[in-house]
Amino acid sequence: MEFIDLVMRPQFVITFLAAISAFATVLTIALPIMSNDRINQRMKVMATERDRMRAQRIADLATDPQGNTLRKTPKGYMQQVVDRLNLRKHFDSEEVRAHLKMAGLRGQAPLVTYMFFRIAMPIILFAAALVYLLFIGTFSYPPIVKFGIALSIGFVGFYAPNVFVHNMVVKRQQAIKQAFPDALDMLLICVQSGMSVEAAFGKVSKEVMSSSLELAEEFSLTTAELSYLPERRQAFENLGKRIGLAGVKAVATSLIQAERYGTPVSQALRVMAKENRNIRMSEAEQKAAALPPKLTVPMILFFLPVLFVVILGPAAITIWFS
Repeated sequence: MEFIDLVMRPQFVITFLAAISAFATVLTIALPIMSNDRINQRMKVMATERDRMRAQRIADLATDPQGNTLRKTPKGYMQQVVDRLNLRKHFDSEEVRAHLKMAGLRGQAPLVTYMFFRIAMPIILFAAALVYLLFIGTFSYPPIVKFGIALSIGFVGFYAPNVFVHNMVVKRQQAIKQAFPDALDMLLICVQSGMSVEAAFGKVSKEVMSSSLELAEEFSLTTAELSYLPERRQAFENLGKRIGLAGVKAVATSLIQAERYGTPVSQALRVMAKENRNIRMSEAEQKAAALPPKLTVPMILFFLPVLFVVILGPAAITIWFS
């Protein structure tokens, strides 16, 4: 009751609305600046990634007397915890690495961070929940029940990094899916104009940067891989694996077959662009068809009562005062 009285006070409501307004103002000013920084940061990452791929084959062969490669691993507290607890044995796998790549997290640093938080998040959430239940919250549960609730929250924290990475993958795939058909059209135009596949991917990566940074990043990596990997087929396969969408994998398979059998690349791109555009249109139609059932409950709860008040209100007032 004290919390409800506090929330209902005019001073609290005015302060809360003022805080929301200030936060919205700061967010409106900061978002464009953060977006520009994000573009510059990603393009710097792509530039360093190109140089890294060129030196990768040499770095794999250059080892010290103990047999360790010259490629540096991330240092710091997280790295020390991961090495001391031998977390790579339990959490490091090809599936985890592929999932992180699909989320746009490449290299050793995101992998070490992921493994560290798989262990740290349960402890952090358990300690925070236990402190809140025992000292801050005014709950009348026995201490053993509070401890069990905190333990359950800590158990959920073990899977929190997986949920976080999965959400990043879904958002990234959604952004790529929206811009991919248009990117295929531009790729087709570039190939038909006489550009090579490498030059076409590099050109399209610059053009789609304004609509999808994620797709521009993937096309830039594909351009680098087409230039430095020994087999072009591997570059197309990596593109499909990094994105994880069925449409992108189909395009990669078509490009591989075109390279293998000598069929025109433009023909394969034209067919795949049309299919991806049809897929995007069918998904939009499905969402539009599912909209009326979703609007039924809100209309019943919010629209019909107001309609009845508007229609029956004057009649009720007339009867009441007559």
